Amino acid sequence: MIDAKIKTVAELSDIVERLKTQGKQVVFTNGCFDLLHVGHIRYLEQARQLGGCLIVAVNSDRSAKSLQKGADRPLVGERDRAQLVAALASVDYVTIFDEPTPLALIETLLPAVLVKGGDWRPEQIVGREAVEAHGGRVVSVPLVEGYSTTALVARLRGVQG
Repeated sequence: MIDAKIKTVAELSDIVERLKTQGKQVVFTNGCFDLLHVGHIRYLEQARQLGGCLIVAVNSDRSAKSLQKGADRPLVGERDRAQLVAALASVDYVTIFDEPTPLALIETLLPAVLVKGGDWRPEQIVGREAVEAHGGRVVSVPLVEGYSTTALVARLRGVQG
């Protein structure tokens, strides 16, 4: 069931501790995932290959709006976006975070692997210091060319993107 994959931070904290005692590497990534597309799917599949459990943190509507991707963004509500991401076979757990960045969440979970898309240089990745300080690693996964929610929204609006 999709909803069973969507967890609170407290639930994830317990799950991550259990997985760590079992020797499983937890992989963490985050994003808005507004208008899920093939680029997102491939990115999450690559992230999943880096460990034994993939946790995806989805920006809440308020958090996504703070990123200033457009006045009407996100187009899809947070609960729907979380369910879409949870429906993917590569994703083990999803949570929704309301802060501007996932730093507090990353510091709570301390994943073995922190992943972001190739448009982020490692030194720009929020939570890098915390993860590396606890023996984890940070991975920048190459973007899939030709896929962008912003470009897709512009194309849907009839604007060249």
